[in-house]
Amino acid sequence: MELRRGDTSRLRRQNAVLTMRLLREQGAMGLTELAAQSGLSRPTVEGIVDSLLDAGWLFSHEPEAGQVGRPRRLVEFRADAGHVMGVDIGSVTVRAVVADLAGEPVGTSSASVLPGDGREARLRAARAAASQAVADAGLTPSALSAVCVGTTGTVSTAGVVTHSVALPEWEGVDLAGAFAEDYSCPVVVENDCNLAAMAEAWKGVAAGYSEVAYIHCGMRTGAGLFINGKLYRGARGLSGEIGALPLVGWHRAPSRLAAFSGLSEGTPGESVAATVFDAAKTGDAEARWAVERYASDLAEGIAALVLTLDPELVVLGGGVSRSGEILLEPLARYLAPLCIEAPQLSLSSLGERAVVSGALRHALNLVDDQLYDVESVLPAPLAAAS
Repeated sequence: MELRRGDTSRLRRQNAVLTMRLLREQGAMGLTELAAQSGLSRPTVEGIVDSLLDAGWLFSHEPEAGQVGRPRRLVEFRADAGHVMGVDIGSVTVRAVVADLAGEPVGTSSASVLPGDGREARLRAARAAASQAVADAGLTPSALSAVCVGTTGTVSTAGVVTHSVALPEWEGVDLAGAFAEDYSCPVVVENDCNLAAMAEAWKGVAAGYSEVAYIHCGMRTGAGLFINGKLYRGARGLSGEIGALPLVGWHRAPSRLAAFSGLSEGTPGESVAATVFDAAKTGDAEARWAVERYASDLAEGIAALVLTLDPELVVLGGGVSRSGEILLEPLARYLAPLCIEAPQLSLSSLGERAVVSGALRHALNLVDDQLYDVESVLPAPLAAAS
């Protein structure tokens, strides 16, 4: 949908994008303030705002009662003009969240899966959870502007799982193709550690940092890299796969935790780390020794990343996010002699919500790319078209 019928000039699109971005990032503004912030004339801003109001991207606030003089006209970006969905397909849990264009959740769903479930059962559970989240938001699949699916393992640019240690049966699954059967909007698939790194930089402990390494720690170890303010995937989506190198300790680190004798028979893999760290906090000597050995192995791979990328912050997530100082202290101690200058360490503040939050952020980025593309005509909001 064009801003005004027949008016498709590039300059006008540039001005519309600038106006939209300012309102989206800074909130409601009056026209005079918007003109000052944008550097555009008030008549130009007024024309663009009228067009965006007509198209359904903005809404106007009623002037405050009792104002003296000319009432101030406030306009604001409509966060409900579109919606995105993030999906996290884990070993034992699938989470799906639908959010508006401000990133605020409006629908959620989750489902339990078993580590031994085959690919078809896991995929059915993921698609069902996604469908339920859309229904919970009171929407239809056609109302979504973008979908991002997070999964363990490495992922091709086409959205196919190419390698997975945690879920070997998952290799070769075309997640993008499967979800595209349910949703007509753009669908992307990304590694879970990469998404967790994005989430921490968006609204977690790494907010405000531009160089971040996110380390998923627990019964598997992986890394996501947020470099120069952007997710870094590498040429084939394999960045951060330090664990594939036997010379560093990531491949044996989980066995340090699994060897703790205080684990009950059949303890789920996702609960092992939490159990060991909880025991270590109480002073259990064996658990503390397991944490020491785990920290030593973990430090080797982290040091390799630090020496290569020099991140400002290393965020520890996954099963260790509730460990507290019981892990941070020995990890910092083992890491210091391996680095020229040791990085700042922090535990994830998002915990189990990190991956699905990152999936939402990735989906929002897809919408931003469309909204802020000055080479194309601004589309109509899906909410207005549905």
